[in-house]
Amino acid sequence: MSATLPGGTWLLGDSTVTRFGYGAMQLAGPGVMGPPANHDGALAVLREAVEAGITHIDTSGAYGPRVTNELIREALHPYPESLFIATKVGANRDARGGWPTARRPGDLRKQVEENLRTLGVETLDLVNLRMGDATGPQPGSLAEALGTLIELQQEGLIRHLGVSNVTAEQVTEAQGMTSIVCVQNGYNLAYRHDDDLIDRLAAEDIAFVPFFPLGGFSPLQSETLSAVATRLEAAPMSVALAWLLRRSPNILLIPGTSSRAHLRENIAGAGLSLSEEDLKELDGIGS
Repeated sequence: MSATLPGGTWLLGDSTVTRFGYGAMQLAGPGVMGPPANHDGALAVLREAVEAGITHIDTSGAYGPRVTNELIREALHPYPESLFIATKVGANRDARGGWPTARRPGDLRKQVEENLRTLGVETLDLVNLRMGDATGPQPGSLAEALGTLIELQQEGLIRHLGVSNVTAEQVTEAQGMTSIVCVQNGYNLAYRHDDDLIDRLAAEDIAFVPFFPLGGFSPLQSETLSAVATRLEAAPMSVALAWLLRRSPNILLIPGTSSRAHLRENIAGAGLSLSEEDLKELDGIGS
C-alpha cells in the first residue's frame, strides 16, 4: 500500500522507508507525560498507520516516559519486516515534565537498553543522539556521547545512527566519527534555519527529518499560508506538509496525531499538488 502514500520512499541506511512516516510523541498524555486518555484509540492509530503503508515510525523512551514505546509494541509486535522504528536518546524526564540532559555513557547505555526492552527488539533500527536543549541546538562537542553509541552499535544493539537538535558543525563532527543516516532538527515552512544544511545533506544522500513540521505545540500561523490553502480548498497544515515533501527529496515527514481521522487527513493533505506559483508564495514565508 506504500505506493499510495505521498512522497514515495527513501533509502534510510540499508532500509527503504516511506517518506511520509509517523511520529508517536502525541500518543502520550498531556505534556508528553503519562498514558493516553484513550488507550485503545492510540493502538488503533498505530495499526492504521501501518495498514496505510507507513514503514517509518519515530519514537523515544522519553515520551511518557516509555509510554509510546510500550504502545508501539502492544499494537504492532511482532513487527512487519518492512517496519523501521527510529528512537532518540540523550534526555530523560523529570517529575515536572522537564527534559533534563542525560548524555553520560552510563545514561546512554541505560536508555538504549530500555528502548530495546520496551520496544521488544534485540537491535534498534536507528538511534538519534539528541543534543542541545529545549530551546534548540547548542554549540559543543558530541564526541563523548556519540562515541558511546558507536560502542553500542559495535555490540550489535544499534543498526544505524543519527543526530538530533544539532548545529551544522556538530553534524560535521559526527560524520568524522561514523556514518550518519539522518539529521533530525526543528524545521517547518516558517522556521527555515536549516535550509543550507538540508541542501548539503541531500547532496550526501542523508535524510533530514524535521520535528515540529507543523509548528510544534502552537500551529503555524501565516496569512500567506492561509491564502494558499484557501485557494487550494485545503487545510493550512495540509499545505505545510505538502510543501515539506516538495522542499527536498531527502526530507522525511513524521507528523504525529492521536486521531485516526487526523492521520488520514495528514496523508491526504501531504499529497496536495502545489503549483510553481504556490511554491513561490510559500517559500517567501521563511525568507
